[in-house]
Amino acid sequence: MHATTPPLSKLELYFRLVRLDKPIGTVLLLWPTLAALWLACAGVPDWKLLLIFSLGTFLMRSAGCAVNDYADQDFDKHVKRTAERPITSGRVSGKEALLIAAGLALAAFLLIQPLNALVKQLSVAALVIAATYPYFKRFFAIPQAYLGIAFGFGMPMAFAAVQNTVPPVAWLLLLGNVFWAVAYDTEYAMVDRDDDLKIGIKTSAITFGRFDVAAIMFCYGVHLAILLVVGRQFGLGLPFLLGMAVAAGCAIYHYFLIRGRERAPCFAAFRHNNYLGAAVFAGIALDYALR
Repeated sequence: MHATTPPLSKLELYFRLVRLDKPIGTVLLLWPTLAALWLACAGVPDWKLLLIFSLGTFLMRSAGCAVNDYADQDFDKHVKRTAERPITSGRVSGKEALLIAAGLALAAFLLIQPLNALVKQLSVAALVIAATYPYFKRFFAIPQAYLGIAFGFGMPMAFAAVQNTVPPVAWLLLLGNVFWAVAYDTEYAMVDRDDDLKIGIKTSAITFGRFDVAAIMFCYGVHLAILLVVGRQFGLGLPFLLGMAVAAGCAIYHYFLIRGRERAPCFAAFRHNNYLGAAVFAGIALDYALR
């Protein structure tokens, strides 16, 4: 007799709904947010701000996953990788998912109550962007660019929390994050390209077509170039440049993973962006720490 896998409890299903079993999305939000926080406060962040932005990143990413699965439930059933997600498989209802998303978003909003009015205003924009992202895949040729705004909106919020204003450099950082998100999420979209073509979802992997690898490397290049410009504006030195060199090495490594356009290596490249983001943040933090 073959052993059968016991059914998942509701709590386990909720954990999967908000991707607690897959933290890569959280860290892809967290690294740029922390980098912006360190730049905004010249390397000495208030521990309360650090806690608020770290927890807020986790809560908003989790809420976004629940909304995404609610929006995509009719598409996910046609994609092998997503067919067994809690909503698509019928084990969690759409109503449950929306209630969980609302609860997480409310918790994130309560978390920022000690902060200034500008942060709260930006948080409303962040919520709208996160909630509408899943629907951009219906009509926008490169929805990954919109994802980059959603994943990078903690950057202007970090500056607002520290300085009570959002300087131009914060928006430049957000622009850089858009290019990074297009790079790593195109790698992710390459995994599902065949399924997405069948069901009519728009992704950058489909839009770029045979130029997908070149487009990814171009986006990495623009992202790193913008970071170098920002680093120069803040007077960052050798430790920052070493971090950037490691990040560039990660991007080059990704080229060798994705050039064959095979599913497993493309997914590995996507996940490896954790190290690219960590390298950038480590370079910034170390630069300030050694002053």
